[in-house]
Amino acid sequence: MTAPGDLQQALFLRLKSDASLAALLGGAGLLERATDNAAFPYVTSGLTSAFDWDTGAENNDDQLITFHVWSKAHGEAETRAIMDAIKARLAGAVLVVGSRGQTRLSLEFTEARYDEELLVHHGLLRFRALTQENA
Repeated sequence: MTAPGDLQQALFLRLKSDASLAALLGGAGLLERATDNAAFPYVTSGLTSAFDWDTGAENNDDQLITFHVWSKAHGEAETRAIMDAIKARLAGAVLVVGSRGQTRLSLEFTEARYDEELLVHHGLLRFRALTQENA
């Protein structure tokens, strides 16, 4: 079983090791949770869901992981560039998380929009992670 926290830690380590993403974020822009004084742009992790697609029951072998991109730049180019860097680093990736097997990532959904209330550009990426047992 791949616990959601273990998978999230592995994903953050993979993203933090990407020099192009670090350059876009100014170094420290990968956060589990945003603070009031977080410098823009930054990326936070969102909802992680684990369930069985066939039955709807919880199943840590099949998870949805969400990342949020936040930017105050004029226009959405910065948001899209950060999203593209995350996609390039994670889409199709195979991770070894724990001793059970390999976790394969696939991109399920992306969206970029301007949030009028918060006055920020908000990007959303949702990945599906499927863990397959070792044979």
